[in-house]
Amino acid sequence: MKKADRYQQFVEYFSKHQPDAVTELEYENPYQLLVSVILSAQCTDKRVNMTTPAFFKNFPTPEVLAASSQVEVFQYIKSISYPNNKAKHLVGMAKMLMNDFGGEVPADVDQLQKLPGVGRKTANVVASVVFNKACMPVDTHVFRVSARIGLTVNAKNPLQAEQQLVKNIPEEKISIAHHWLILHGRYVCIARNPKCHECGIKQLCKYYEKLQGKRPYPPH
Repeated sequence: MKKADRYQQFVEYFSKHQPDAVTELEYENPYQLLVSVILSAQCTDKRVNMTTPAFFKNFPTPEVLAASSQVEVFQYIKSISYPNNKAKHLVGMAKMLMNDFGGEVPADVDQLQKLPGVGRKTANVVASVVFNKACMPVDTHVFRVSARIGLTVNAKNPLQAEQQLVKNIPEEKISIAHHWLILHGRYVCIARNPKCHECGIKQLCKYYEKLQGKRPYPPH
């Protein structure tokens, strides 16, 4: 299958079957999403969503968070992975928002990456989800699934995967395609024992094609 055909079928399938795919993080404004994405690093969205209601009740704005301390913040996120580092990053992020950005979350990916605790993936999530930018955040799910399907080829790191995906997915579909890949990786194309039997795109998947080549009989 040609690369262009693979991308076309990928977009057509998910446009039909998941036309309204969105992030599973719960948020009400850019500040809340930014906090949630920082907390979600190496942690599940489910755990983050259990943690953030109390956090946002006590730190409802960047201004309040900036005036707090790492010790205070830690108490509300200690069930999250790497709470010490994340508490430090959150307070630093809020201080920079207040000092450099007038308390507003910037929409630009480069500006977002200046904030403590914000790498390229987090910046792309915020720019994509709340500012509708054509950005492709690449986490472990996106990196794994795009390679398995064959959308990315020989991508050695998330940036290379991002560049290939952005180049080949129609611009107006890039933001939602990020959610397609994440959700597919989270529930179907899981890291161990992917659920190929219930996958709707196995006909265009390189991994499934190789799997079939190793089997003496067609799967039932």
